[in-house]
Amino acid sequence: MARPLRIEYPGAFYHVINRGNEDEDIYRSVRDRRKFLEYVEDAVCRYSLSNHSYCLMPNHYHLLIEAHEANLSKSIQWLNVSYATYFNNKYQRSGHLFQGRFKSLLVDADEYLKELSRYIHLNPVRANLVSDLETISGAVVVHLLVKKNRHSGYKHTGCFHNSEEPKKKHGKT
Repeated sequence: MARPLRIEYPGAFYHVINRGNEDEDIYRSVRDRRKFLEYVEDAVCRYSLSNHSYCLMPNHYHLLIEAHEANLSKSIQWLNVSYATYFNNKYQRSGHLFQGRFKSLLVDADEYLKELSRYIHLNPVRANLVSDLETISGAVVVHLLVKKNRHSGYKHTGCFHNSEEPKKKHGKT
């Protein structure tokens, strides 16, 4: 049975999610997280995207993407392949880093955008990595970045769970 085609059109908003293969961590250091975000920024420029919100969890990521062209699949494929190549080279490993095809949910910007951004930012809280976004404890650091996006009036915000020690299993939010 063929997989369903993704709905892509200019100006569409998407909630993009991808997990590590076998739920393994996809970041082993702060440098890995920063490198992933560099690839996100490169994808934004290459493919005319806006990244409005993100959360990098130890074994998966969430992005709130606005595609200014109908090219979401191409852009996220480039992002995943680029980061997986970096990760595999750095850690002298081979094989799949990500579990499979990334998940993308088309978002109604008028109805759901603010709620989705809240959902993405609260991921570390729901996974019990932090008690709330203002309380930082132990090795957990959450970064919230706010800057004007060059493509729209929305603000780009994000967070990532920062732990030097990879853990085997995490909450699946």
